Amino acid sequence: MDYSPKKTKELLEKHDFKFKKKFGQNFIIDENIINAIINKSNIDKDTLVIEIGPGSGALTNKLALSAKEVLCYEIDTKLKEILASNLENHKNVKVIFEDFLKRDIFNDIKNYDYKKLFVVANLPYYITTPIILKLIEDNINPNKIVVMVQKEVGDRFRAKPGTKDYNSLSIFINYFYDVKKIMDISKNVFIPKPNVDSIVVEFNRIEKKLSLKDKELFFKLIYDSFRQKRKTIKNNLQGYDLEIIEKILLKNNFSLGSRAEQIPIEVFVEIANNLVK
Repeated sequence: MDYSPKKTKELLEKHDFKFKKKFGQNFIIDENIINAIINKSNIDKDTLVIEIGPGSGALTNKLALSAKEVLCYEIDTKLKEILASNLENHKNVKVIFEDFLKRDIFNDIKNYDYKKLFVVANLPYYITTPIILKLIEDNINPNKIVVMVQKEVGDRFRAKPGTKDYNSLSIFINYFYDVKKIMDISKNVFIPKPNVDSIVVEFNRIEKKLSLKDKELFFKLIYDSFRQKRKTIKNNLQGYDLEIIEKILLKNNFSLGSRAEQIPIEVFVEIANNLVK
């Protein structure tokens, strides 16, 4: 079955599909937006694409035309027949009906033959951050992640020092990936229509990461620095060697009276490396 928004709506009605709030289901139905995402993702026949939450398969159809293989994870088993119908022409698509967050993704992809690994998805808003963290923490190590997310969350992912959205998550993600906005997405291109607008963000893997002597110490330092966002570095890091921290901060034109949201990742790296015994 060829994809079209009209056919997808008809298929959902035919199978009496009911959208479930608990799964954060908002299916994209605007083909122009789907095509734009595909074009900007630069997928080719050397690429294995992971899609989380394919829904009715609108984006999946286009991914299958561009990629070598597409591996999808869908938690809602009620979509089995709908996806089977919408994807019947594509032999390079596999759908695993399980919770992505509980799955051993590293093991799933090890038997695939590919040169590049991309994640392209319209992510459920309620688990966007856990999904991104799993991709990083489980060493799945995709070359690129292109995801549609709630605008507020996307702003935090790409936030810069000195902005209200900059937090410990911003630093964690930006240590591994260069994040940028691809496009704004209106709430009107989904069924059912969500209450908020979305953006598409692109994560490009940083091949030459900042050198860390102790990665665990670095991320604990970041977490503790933002523990109480309105407090200063001095107040948040009482358990650390403040003399060393002050020396690095002053060198970079900050002080113990600065707040974590003002300090760039490079300075946090320098502090962490100097705290290693």
